[in-house]
Amino acid sequence: MNYWTELSIEYANQKSYLDDLFQVYPTIPEGIREVDSQKWKNVVTAFNKQDNELLITALLKLNLFPIKDSYVGFLRLDKDAIQRNPATIDRICGVLYQMGLENLFERCSEPKETNRQIGPFFKRWLDKKSLGLKPVMLTEFMQNDENAILSGSDKELLDFAKANFGYAKPKGLDFIARFNKKYVLGEAKFITSKGGNQDKSFVDVITTLNTSFENVICIGIIDGIPWIKDKSTYFTEINTIYQDYNIMSALVLREFLYAI
Repeated sequence: MNYWTELSIEYANQKSYLDDLFQVYPTIPEGIREVDSQKWKNVVTAFNKQDNELLITALLKLNLFPIKDSYVGFLRLDKDAIQRNPATIDRICGVLYQMGLENLFERCSEPKETNRQIGPFFKRWLDKKSLGLKPVMLTEFMQNDENAILSGSDKELLDFAKANFGYAKPKGLDFIARFNKKYVLGEAKFITSKGGNQDKSFVDVITTLNTSFENVICIGIIDGIPWIKDKSTYFTEINTIYQDYNIMSALVLREFLYAI
């Protein structure tokens, strides 16, 4: 098994892994969403009038619709469909009236889900000089061959990888650095549960590791449940199919880089 994978497993199962990981992914839920007072006033008016079409129209103007319904996305994109599909509107409104105005407001002002907030956290952690170096923009990065971490947008990192290393994926790079005159490319994911988008996140990392590069070390920076022994398919696959890949926790990344 890859040494850095072993080190990550040991860290997650024997040390204060979650306490330390909070420095990388401080996923504190945001406060309630702000609901525009005038837009909410329109919701209240429509609700009190029991005007179904007006209620749906008013709620669709808010950032968060109060219930999860597979047909709401269609109505957002085609407002004319509200008039053309009275049975669907009546069905949805029946649920809304049962909830009452107080519950509707609570749903419309719910915080964003934590897993939708964590994307930028890894780069923010890098910006705090957590790896010993402050990330620098491309011009400074290319001035010499000293140790450096590249700072930039997703597109800037992607363009650099395509131009210099033959990177072929359309997306998926969170980390580009140079240590001991060797380039390191990586993708970082915090996987908090099984299934759905979390599975996709894991596959994204593996796809990056399987991508053909030129003169570069490719790493997968994974955190969360994949490091819990024998509790998920993630752990099993990392320890069997992908045991020779450079897969590691962000918490051992600094040690890895300075050992290159």
